[in-house]
Amino acid sequence: MPVIDADAHVIETDRTWEFMEGADARFRPHTVTLNRGGGQGERFWLIDGKIFPRDTNVGEDVPKASREMLDIEARLRHMDELGVDVQVLYPSLFLKTLTSHPEVELALCRSYNRWLVEIWRTGEKRLRWAAIMPLLDMDEALEEARFARDNGACALYIRAITENRTVSDPYYFPLYEEATRLGMPVCVHASTGSFDWDRIFEREIGFSKFKLPVVSSFHTIVYDGIPEKFPGLRLGFIEVSAQWVPYVMHDLAKRFQKRGKSLSKDIMREYRLYVACQTDDDLPYVLKYAGEANIVIGSDYGHADTATEIEALRRLKLKGEVPPEVIDKILWDNPKALYDL
Repeated sequence: MPVIDADAHVIETDRTWEFMEGADARFRPHTVTLNRGGGQGERFWLIDGKIFPRDTNVGEDVPKASREMLDIEARLRHMDELGVDVQVLYPSLFLKTLTSHPEVELALCRSYNRWLVEIWRTGEKRLRWAAIMPLLDMDEALEEARFARDNGACALYIRAITENRTVSDPYYFPLYEEATRLGMPVCVHASTGSFDWDRIFEREIGFSKFKLPVVSSFHTIVYDGIPEKFPGLRLGFIEVSAQWVPYVMHDLAKRFQKRGKSLSKDIMREYRLYVACQTDDDLPYVLKYAGEANIVIGSDYGHADTATEIEALRRLKLKGEVPPEVIDKILWDNPKALYDL
């Protein structure tokens, strides 16, 4: 049975920005080095007048040439060693809000997306990718979605918050409509999508800043019935484990009851919602609420945080907590359905 890593990463490099052409080139990020009390300086990206760490959350358990896509053949060889047939690639730098100016965001997204097209074409079609949406300009976002679909992308990546809007805001509806038409899922990855949110949790280690907005997005998507408004739309919730699913389902059930409704026990299948689990989740418990057809798994390849487990897909097979046929669904059938691979 083939295996799909539903959440792997690329680390942005100078090559990422070489696709900025014409007027976009004036927004090209630059590297600055800051020395804080001697020793080797820290590197940052300078983007639209703000600096962002360049060398954080970098997984040293994978080769630099592989995680930065400097040697794509090396990446494919490492995938073979890990027993992975396909990786779905998400960004690193773009997990944070980088600008509040639509023209800057568009230039950054365009260049990143075209870099991923190059990777996809070189990677024997085994390196699929989630396109970054320039949501500050919805018309441009829809154009990027169409470009991405024609060039190897298998998902549209968004943050849980954009300009202080949650994912059930009608502002997103044109994107959901176009994603449905294109047959592409919209995937909410662990991220922080608001400068205000980032400031509130500035000293927090990452849980509230990056993880909880995704859990909240799942809740509001179900509560507001977004999938009913866009039949056929698939939604992914990535890199926040799946252990929270039972809690959210319990909460939703109570809120539905207060509205005189009942929450279907098969709501994730009916609403086409997919959640990426981790190997330390209590899968038998999670599956009672999520069902067998809507859980996927990723390794967080390239990173070094609480979700990273380079051998996650292999270890899932070895744990033996759930039947082998369910493991096959999590490793192949479910991500294949989510990403339409």
